[in-house]
Amino acid sequence: MPCKTPSNANELSTPKQSLTIDQIKACDNSSVSYKKTPYRVGLTGGIACGKSGIASLFAKLNVPIVDTDVIAREVVMPGTELLSKLASRFGQNIIKADGSLDRRLLRQIAFDKSHPENLNDLNALMAPAIESETVHQVQEKTSPYVIICIPLLFEHHLEYMVDRILVVDVEPKLQLERLMSRDNINRELALSMIASQVDRETRLKKAHDLIESDSSPLDKKGDLVLKLHNLYQQLANSKI
Repeated sequence: MPCKTPSNANELSTPKQSLTIDQIKACDNSSVSYKKTPYRVGLTGGIACGKSGIASLFAKLNVPIVDTDVIAREVVMPGTELLSKLASRFGQNIIKADGSLDRRLLRQIAFDKSHPENLNDLNALMAPAIESETVHQVQEKTSPYVIICIPLLFEHHLEYMVDRILVVDVEPKLQLERLMSRDNINRELALSMIASQVDRETRLKKAHDLIESDSSPLDKKGDLVLKLHNLYQQLANSKI
């Protein structure tokens, strides 16, 4: 027997929505067999906005998480071809004595304002490997939907990889403070890293759903995440 769409679902529309709630086809989850490729929700936001925390709340609901930041570390493990390519482009000193990538040094090189081509070259080398592994991991999931954490979703024009976009937003002042504290970097480098991403207004315009990240405890976002979880399950059902 079909289930009724929750009346409060429209509270999740921020700031625009590709599908209205009336277009969502509610159904009995127990009678559904899902396609191999799940509904894909792209979780994105500016650097140090709190994406990982929000992803962890979805994970507690047993939603599979594919994190491109994690993948970015995996594809440059010691001995990988990509790590060798990075060393050829940016110098052998980016590889530590134990064979691992010196991420701090590579970041300094990439965001050197006197050599803007460095960041472009880094992205050109990293992006294909990350994208390929992301697609592979998503295809392995059998759940109704999957959260794909893609910090550079808009910067790399990866909107085609997802069905819906969830943006985690943060006030610029708090974002700067978080980034400097988290990465132990100076204000100049932090501002440069923030400036390398698309502006806040662009992210907000392209978002289907929005979660405001602030100084309140993470568990305060639990109710909103649960509402989004229910919505995404319905959208996954309607895709069948």
